[in-house]
This record gives sequence, structure tokens and C-alpha cells, in this order.
Amino acid sequence: MNIKKIGLTALAGSLVATSAFAGAVTVAGGASMGVKNNAGTDGGKSWTMGNQLTFSGSGELDNGLNVSISFVLDQGDNAVGSSKDATTATGEAPFDSHSITVSSDELGSVTMSGEGASSAQSAIDGTAAGDIWDNGFGISSPAASDAANGSLLYTLPSLMDDLAVTASYSAGGTGKESSTAVAVTYTGVDGLSASWGTGELSTVGSTGDATTMKASYAVGSFTAAVSNTEVDYDASGNNDDEVTSWKVSYTVTDDLSISYGEETHETDGSSVDEEVEAITASYTTGGMTITAASIEATGVDHASGTSGEKERWKLGVSFAF
Repeated sequence: MNIKKIGLTALAGSLVATSAFAGAVTVAGGASMGVKNNAGTDGGKSWTMGNQLTFSGSGELDNGLNVSISFVLDQGDNAVGSSKDATTATGEAPFDSHSITVSSDELGSVTMSGEGASSAQSAIDGTAAGDIWDNGFGISSPAASDAANGSLLYTLPSLMDDLAVTASYSAGGTGKESSTAVAVTYTGVDGLSASWGTGELSTVGSTGDATTMKASYAVGSFTAAVSNTEVDYDASGNNDDEVTSWKVSYTVTDDLSISYGEETHETDGSSVDEEVEAITASYTTGGMTITAASIEATGVDHASGTSGEKERWKLGVSFAF
């Protein structure tokens, strides 16, 4: 659905006086529902659902700068408390990510995220297999370079065809140092996308670096992807992490695709690696996508034998409008 011709006149009214300009706000929606088994337990199955609205607005100032805003409503996303029920728990729900971007062809773009920020490195650190560790197995994601609320992400203007360069800055906070990150993505070969990014980590009493390398190549109906993320802490006593991943996808038709992927999570000081594999299928018709997945994990929590084995299947349907 669209809401058009809403004037965006007070973008920076609290800071400086600006002339009014005409813009447009659009609203995109998404919803999903599904069923999954409760991995690692005898608790049967669980129903899942999601819904959100994304408001996007943009306009051009008299000086040629383009300004855009994004605001997401996602019920329960930031609720706190054991129930995670936004109707009763405190928190920021139902509000989610929001940002402002100022851009021009000559200057590039600057994005400030009030929430849902990504550093240049963390914006590309999803695994090639699609973060299949994040399926309720109790496996933790490796740390990413800092992207606190209020971080700045700068996308440089085009330096050469098919090359994108981003940089980010986070001011830190109490007990945390400021941090920077940079990333480069190249798409100059038909079917190829290659990215590299690195950034600083800063937590209370600890600093380090995170580096991500990833690439994908499509030929015909097949797409192969690989990725690697390393996290190195400066101080001794912190366990460095490394995650390697790969995936092969096959497009059966324009509407149907299947894929198989694997991830390996290595942590210093642990003799057993966490390994996850998944086979997935998706079918799209109109604005509806039906998905099915079977996921297996071994070495969960770096435990050997059957105590570290878990598996899950999932069925879902999502809608875009």
C-alpha cells in the first residue's frame, strides 16, 4: 500500500531552519506464519508468526541533496521480559529500526541509524549458508564490529564501475572505545559478487577486530557461495572465533529453488567444533513464498557425541504487500 504526497518539512527543525519540500512516503508490509519442531526436546511443535510495516520517505532539497527516512513497526521485536509480549512487557516495542540518509551523486551517502545500526563490516557478515546457526540450537553468533545506535555509515560515491566502498563510525559509550569499520564489494564480473570487510570491536574491558570475506558466483541455474568471518580479541583470556560457510543453490524454475549449505564454528580453547547443515526449498507465487527446511547440528555448545546433536525442520509461508 502507498501513502503519497506527504510533506517532509520538519526533518531537521530542531537543529536548523529549512525550507519545506515535497516528498512521498510509502508503506511496505510483510507477514509470515509457520510451524517447527522444538529442537532438542520432546516438546512437540511450535507455531510462529511475524508481521511488520516499513515506512520509507524521500525528497530532494533545494540544494540538490536527497534525504530519505526509514521507520519499521514490528510488534514485539524489542519487548523485554520472559514473555516477550509487547502488550505487557516494557521496552521499545512495537518500534524497530529507524534511520535517516542524506545523499548526492557527488558526495555519496551518510546514514545515521537511531536503532538497527550496522557497521560496514557487520552489514556483510551473514554466512554464505544464511546464518543457519540461528535456529534455536543454542549456538551463538560470532561478534561483529560495533554498530551502536547513532552510528554513522558512509557510502562513498562511485570510484569505479561495479565497486562499492562503505565506512562506519561508532562513538562508543561508557567503558567502550569508539570504533571504525570499512567494507568493499566488487561485482565487475558477470555472476560474481566478492566482499571484504573489517572493523573494530569494543566492549567494556575488551577490544578486538572482526574480519569478513565472502563471495558468490552464479552460472546458469547454479549459484555457489563461500564466506569466512574471524574475530580476534586483543587481550588474552578471550576465545577467538572463526566461522566458515558454504552453500550451493539450484534454481529449478523461476518460482522454485533448492539449496544445501554448511557452517563450521571454531572457538579457541574448544576441541569440538559446532557444525550446522541445512537443506532448504522455496516456492514463490505472486506475493507469497512457501519455504521448507531441514537443519541438523553437531557439537552444539562444543559438546561431543549425542549430547551435542540437535535437529529441526521448519515449514513457513510469507507474504509481501
